[in-house]
Amino acid sequence: MVGTFVLTLLGCGTAVSLGCGADTSAIVGTAVAFGLSVIAMAYTIGGISGCHINPAITLGVLLNGGISAKDACGYIIFQVIGAIIAAAVLFGIVSMDPAIVITTASGANACAYGTCNGLIVEIVLTFIFVLVVLGATSKTNGATNNFAGLAIGLSLILIHLVGIHYTGTSVNPARSIGPALFERGQALAELWVFIVGPFVGAAIAALCWKVIAPCEK
Repeated sequence: MVGTFVLTLLGCGTAVSLGCGADTSAIVGTAVAFGLSVIAMAYTIGGISGCHINPAITLGVLLNGGISAKDACGYIIFQVIGAIIAAAVLFGIVSMDPAIVITTASGANACAYGTCNGLIVEIVLTFIFVLVVLGATSKTNGATNNFAGLAIGLSLILIHLVGIHYTGTSVNPARSIGPALFERGQALAELWVFIVGPFVGAAIAALCWKVIAPCEK
């Protein structure tokens, strides 16, 4: 809950503050903010919970046998709660600044080129992200696991640089649910894309990793 709160508040907060989408520097800044948030949380709570902070990652780990169904449900519930709390805090902060349009205050996602395009983008980008997570945290990587948080965070930056133009980049259902509840409107209407897309992408990544993962020996 704490990890997802930090990711949503800092990532979406940066998008709002920089007016992401207005120019290239704002897009780069937002991408870096999400990546750095993940890196910071990975080294803060990674030893406690594995730092999933993303239902799609939790699903991928579940399908690979790294977590029980009971724990996975608990993770997802509290990831969403953390995101909602962060969105509420961000909305409260933004509401005090009349210079920022309230409808963009949440940093919510939107399918710029239609729902079908958005769904494909979210599936593909989440597939890449979850595959990186599964590989970077695999026991077969040995000592390199110390850098797993860095690899995951940097990959998230790249994913945002590609996806922001098309969907605002979610690859994280919780991070989309929280802001959408406060933005309402189009963000709420298209929310299903940012839930279904990441989950499908995560499932494909889990299947792919089962095929290409080396034996532990």
